[in-house]
Amino acid sequence: MRTTPRRLGAALAAFATVAAIAVASAQVRYTSGQNVVPVFEGWERNGDGSFTFVFGYMNRNYEEQVDVAVGSDNFLEPGPPDQGQPAHFYARRQQFVFKVRVPADWGKKDLVWTLTSHGKTEKAFASLMPVWEIDASVYQQNRGGPGELGEPDDPPTIRVEGGATRTAAVGEPLALDAFVVDDGRPSNKPSQSGSNARVEGPLRQAVVRLDRGVRLGVIWIVYRGDASAVAFEPQKIAVADGKASTKVRIARPGTYALRAYADDGILVDTADVVVTVR
Repeated sequence: MRTTPRRLGAALAAFATVAAIAVASAQVRYTSGQNVVPVFEGWERNGDGSFTFVFGYMNRNYEEQVDVAVGSDNFLEPGPPDQGQPAHFYARRQQFVFKVRVPADWGKKDLVWTLTSHGKTEKAFASLMPVWEIDASVYQQNRGGPGELGEPDDPPTIRVEGGATRTAAVGEPLALDAFVVDDGRPSNKPSQSGSNARVEGPLRQAVVRLDRGVRLGVIWIVYRGDASAVAFEPQKIAVADGKASTKVRIARPGTYALRAYADDGILVDTADVVVTVR
């Protein structure tokens, strides 16, 4: 698929948003104490006429991971405050984190994500302006995926064995078996233009990214809950024969939302498991 001017505009607009954040703090690297900025990445068309808004975030800290519970400090509007947004925020730039589907008659309204952390409130405004439309080529430009730019690619699909809710004792190993179906694309051949230097920085920052040499993998993250209590063994797993298995141990009681990303280097699919630790 070729990159149209408006889709290129979406990639550049998202890049400009984050670039402005980066420039503002370029002279000082903060390990902690800074807030998290929600980011509107763009919107996608769906086959039924509806649309999907895509969000990410920029945690200004280079080390601190920030927790903001869903509620008065972390909500979307209009609609219910909880529309699937994260409550745990990894350091630095994390792209294409979650999606919100809106109806075909959404019109010119904004969907607003409001996030307050370390005493500062930031907002991301999602709208259906044409310049914000994105497709697979925009994902590839931003994520630096393998293969030719515009090479056909369908997202993988992921299913985690067992129920979507689990219970475990403190420190008890819990098996997480993910089954992934993929179309085998993109290929591992490099694009004619070589690596995408513009995204080397964000790729190093992002938690959801494939290790070098892996074409299809599963990455587990803490989506909601205290990540310092969670240990994946391992966190990133290459898919072999359609399966990627890991274990998780959680050191403190509570409720934790864990998210698995099936990643083909450009597109992802997600599956969530909520674990209650006794």
